[in-house]
Amino acid sequence: MSTESKVAKAVNDVDCVAFTDAAAQLVTKLVDRNGPVMFHQSGGCCDGSAPMCYPDGDFIIGDVDVLLQRVEIDGVDEPVPFYMSSSQYEYWKHTHLTVDVVPGRGSGFSLEAPEGVRFLIRSRMFDEDELRGLGLL
Repeated sequence: MSTESKVAKAVNDVDCVAFTDAAAQLVTKLVDRNGPVMFHQSGGCCDGSAPMCYPDGDFIIGDVDVLLQRVEIDGVDEPVPFYMSSSQYEYWKHTHLTVDVVPGRGSGFSLEAPEGVRFLIRSRMFDEDELRGLGLL
């Protein structure tokens, strides 16, 4: 079932998620191989707190998940949805996330695992204009 039909709360029009060039190139490769993809920011357990990439719809999204953004990536036809659980979002809602890729073995559940690289999050605090746009000031 596609994530499009799942219940999710969308964050305002502020860019909450970005991809480095290297991460965007890898996403393009993964989409070419697997079709549309989605991301879910993991909250821990066996995969730490890594951004996990799945074929779109393979990870079940529910009403406890927040859709942070549908990220447009050059070379990818459909915007890539990026989700996080609402409980984790409460801690991270003041933070802009940048998905990057580094050498190393990540989770076996995420699509990039066979590539010998893993996605990771780099973050910064939103500035005042962004916080206002999100209704957090």
